[in-house]
Amino acid sequence: MQRDHILREISELLANHNFETSHIYGRSCFDMAARKRLLLLLLKVLINIDGFTGEQAEEIKKVASTFLASPLIVGLKSKHEYLEEDVVYERHGIPVIAPETLRNMITEEIYPEVFADRGGYFVQVDGEVIKEAREREELSLKELADKAHVSRETIYKYEHGMVRACPETVITLENILNMKITLSVDIFKVPESETTNTTQNAPKELINLGFSLIPTTKTPFDALATNDPQLKELKEKIAMITNMEKNRNQKILKKMAINVKDLSGVTGTDAVFILENKKPINCIEGVPVVHSWEIGEMDTSREFLKIIKERNECS
Repeated sequence: MQRDHILREISELLANHNFETSHIYGRSCFDMAARKRLLLLLLKVLINIDGFTGEQAEEIKKVASTFLASPLIVGLKSKHEYLEEDVVYERHGIPVIAPETLRNMITEEIYPEVFADRGGYFVQVDGEVIKEAREREELSLKELADKAHVSRETIYKYEHGMVRACPETVITLENILNMKITLSVDIFKVPESETTNTTQNAPKELINLGFSLIPTTKTPFDALATNDPQLKELKEKIAMITNMEKNRNQKILKKMAINVKDLSGVTGTDAVFILENKKPINCIEGVPVVHSWEIGEMDTSREFLKIIKERNECS
């Protein structure tokens, strides 16, 4: 199966189940974005998940953390083995699932409980549920351990959330206790915020307004701008910035504008071009343009966001 075919199928699957989906982006750390209410996904599709690099992982984590999105890889195989259905794998800290697993999650709301790690497959159990069920059945730690063919110490560790369990042991325990004890894998976790590094080429005027700039190299945009959370005059605001002091021709700018405009709609963030030249351009393909000299005449971040809003309305 070709990667493009899988991408199209996933896009159609999400769109048919009330997700707002973006275009499919080429040469990016994520292939598409999709939103349903508060859930925002950044999806990367691969045939062989071993081709996903640490550099790509750091980039998608950085973007996901800023957007409050969940990065997710959908892949077919690792080395020469196909990925199992309803199992969560991992590459460089990003969860990985097979296309069938994603389909089960979207269409049936069946979320995987098994994750793959060194040594095999494992399940996270709910220790409080085990303890409550054991005490209700009036079983001691040793009695339950003997029935499940594990040690007393193992049952103790399960109840206190100290270890993960093998799927076979979980099935045995669930049969003994006559109830479900497993937890779903937290597949939609948002990465923790990384320390932001301002690019050397970043417009100094924008930094002076209180924005932090997060550079990106494998995305449809050049950087993310977030306003200083210490500024009480604004709620936290994110903007995708393109063309930071880069000499691009009009054709390339228009192509970039189409992508960032599309992504802006799905993520709920602003998109803006920052240009050095003084030509009277207010927008490119619906994306507002703000010139560096204009930013230099501003006193607050509110003014910058206001001009973006005004030019959005005029585009």
